[in-house]
Amino acid sequence: MNINYIHPADQLVMFMQRIYDKGMTTTSGGNLSIMDEDGNIWITPAGVDKGTLNRNDIVCVKEDGTVLGMHKPSSELPFHAAIYKMRPDLKAVLHAHPPALVAFSIVRKCPNLDLMPSVQKMCPEVKIATYAVPGSDQLGGNIGKCFAENCNIVLLENHGVCIGAEDMFTAFQKFETLEYTANLEILANKIGKLRTLEKAAHEVAQTRTHLKMDDFISNSRSVEELAARRDMITLIRRSYKQGLFTATQGTYSVRLSDGSFLITPYGMDRAYLEEDDLVRVKAGMREMGKIPSRAVGLHEKIYNTHPEIGAVLLAQPVHAMAFAVTDAVFDPRTIPESYILLRDVKRMPYGQNYTQQDLTAAYFGEVTPAAMVENDCVIVTGNTLLQAFDRLEVMESTAHSIINAAAIGDIVHISKEEIDNLKEAFHLKD
Repeated sequence: MNINYIHPADQLVMFMQRIYDKGMTTTSGGNLSIMDEDGNIWITPAGVDKGTLNRNDIVCVKEDGTVLGMHKPSSELPFHAAIYKMRPDLKAVLHAHPPALVAFSIVRKCPNLDLMPSVQKMCPEVKIATYAVPGSDQLGGNIGKCFAENCNIVLLENHGVCIGAEDMFTAFQKFETLEYTANLEILANKIGKLRTLEKAAHEVAQTRTHLKMDDFISNSRSVEELAARRDMITLIRRSYKQGLFTATQGTYSVRLSDGSFLITPYGMDRAYLEEDDLVRVKAGMREMGKIPSRAVGLHEKIYNTHPEIGAVLLAQPVHAMAFAVTDAVFDPRTIPESYILLRDVKRMPYGQNYTQQDLTAAYFGEVTPAAMVENDCVIVTGNTLLQAFDRLEVMESTAHSIINAAAIGDIVHISKEEIDNLKEAFHLKD
């Protein structure tokens, strides 16, 4: 979906709904704005339920200050206007009070941007603006100082966050990514010692294989392919709603019987993917006119190495990733379902999935269906898409339970004898 074809009022409704539905603002909290090509500011209204906004609620503030609409503009209009005046390259401003970032704002610290390469790429810098009364000129000035230093992400002391971007989707990506890493850091600190990435390590993840592939023309689509596209879109959307990945981070693929496979595209919003956005990859070539995920090379290696694997999922579910960015051990011997579905989950060193893909692909098998890559992702495989997705859900649920359990008592894992009984009862291979 290209938001450049969507009216500013509709964009504001669409993104505010996403922010509200994901629990990243409250009924009365937060405001969004877009500056159009004529210099008008479209902004969310004051005193209207954020959970029920519609296009008629959005206010347009003309360049001469005239207000069009049936509501008053947000009380934070002054700092939105100040940002646009100071930074004409920015056309969208997002302000909200997401729980994890608010936690950082009230201890007046910036979240760590070096836990995962995707975070540093999307959010290279965050500055802190000194506290001032909401809606005041002083607050606008404090925020403006940060934006004047060419920083597009500003944490407001005891308040929330303000983000500027060239369009609202980019602003939302930065917002969602920053809240994700803030939440990740909070969870990680509960279970172990944080492991951060050095500057050079970020470059390892900037692979370009997906851009160098030759194209092929797909003249027809089998019923099998159409069904796989439908099923992938269903689970991709569910994954986004459940927080298993963010708007542009996370890759699903499914193998087809002719040896080709379908994979999620690069850089497209996971919340609005359609069947025709998925990219078919065949013999190292990509479907013409489409760009596959950067992880396409690893997915292909796994399929070539393991004929029995029918689906590969790569994601960053926040509770599982808390183990990936710390020294804490993820042990699925918690409840029978967790062990039966996940078996042995190996921790791989950061960068192996980019620089040693043969070694990474060789790891997977019936007793090792899932892996955790330090500071990067989790990788889950399955004979079918549904089996792989089930494993991903169970991994995140298990991680969530372990983190919760650590706060209330000593964890008791299922014993070796009990594991042997499970293997016998469920015919699990060693």
